[in-house]
Amino acid sequence: MDVAALITWVITALGGFYMLGIWIQRGGIRRQQTGTSRLPAPVVFGHFALAAIGLVVWIIYIMADRSALAWTSFVLLLPVALLGFVMLARWIPVHRDRATAGAAAAATGPGDEGSVPAERHFPVPVVLAHGLLAVATLVLVLLTALGVGGS
Repeated sequence: MDVAALITWVITALGGFYMLGIWIQRGGIRRQQTGTSRLPAPVVFGHFALAAIGLVVWIIYIMADRSALAWTSFVLLLPVALLGFVMLARWIPVHRDRATAGAAAAATGPGDEGSVPAERHFPVPVVLAHGLLAVATLVLVLLTALGVGGS
């Protein structure tokens, strides 16, 4: 089960890294100053940093097989999940505005891309897969820490 958690964690991280790249490329950091991005940079980078640290601890756990490391990874995943839910809650209105903005742009012509939040460019399948795999990772890490399924 520990290797399954590693696989889901790595795939989840790849999706998150892809969205982070989109957010940075589309001006997410710059838009913090103009107020158009709904995702605060400390939340984005805190989510990324804690998830990366947790993944490193998980890899060490797999090599060392120390239950304290499994629990440390699980504890690190809790704020990662909380920050992820915060970002999801802030992304949903931006995503909903995409449909409204698309209809308005079709009626009036192209809009000003400078006022579009960077996170509006996140592909919905990537957001959904990232979230679902994150939940699976959290559950697998917890089950492994509890000793379910052996290690």
